[in-house]
Amino acid sequence: MAEDFHKPTQFSGSKFESFQGGDDPASISRVAHETAQALLARVRSDPDPRIVERLIAYTDEHGIDTVAELWSRATPRSLPGALWRMYLIRLLIRQDPDGTAFLYQRGVDVTVSIDPVVAGASIPTGPAEIIAVADEILRGAFSGDFAVALDRAAAFCRVTGAGCTSVADDLDATEPARSSELTTRALRFSTTAQDFAACARLWRHHSLD
Repeated sequence: MAEDFHKPTQFSGSKFESFQGGDDPASISRVAHETAQALLARVRSDPDPRIVERLIAYTDEHGIDTVAELWSRATPRSLPGALWRMYLIRLLIRQDPDGTAFLYQRGVDVTVSIDPVVAGASIPTGPAEIIAVADEILRGAFSGDFAVALDRAAAFCRVTGAGCTSVADDLDATEPARSSELTTRALRFSTTAQDFAACARLWRHHSLD
């Protein structure tokens, strides 16, 4: 990979789908799929811990721009689409670990499913724990069972979405604008969770490309 990249770019929680690519969708799609497949195959064939850690922290040093240019326009239920969303979720967590930890912990408190167990964050979940689980999920994509990493990402999104909905209900009467924002975010997390779960199923059937 080239050495010259933009500095890390700050994102708001609403920018899940904000990048635009070039003029040739077929070419963009081909490059996205080929680079995602090549990267994952290369690392998983020889999962050198140093390389894995560099990939996990890649956007911390270089920003999200290069990853976005490669993968952000890929369909959600594809290999590049899944990797893009994993990086983006990690970035959103690291930009607001306190707020994300609060929403995730609220989700844990109101969720009756096994999603908190699947996501794997330490309970109670503070900023350090929420950053750690983001890194663990992405690390698992490169050096563990990719389907399990996708399942963990899906569970994380469902729990955090549940937390968003719960806090939105609390604020509905007193802060309607903030409540509406959190409701929208909850829907976005829910949609992303569905995409991660679908990708996990496709991976297990050797159909995620």
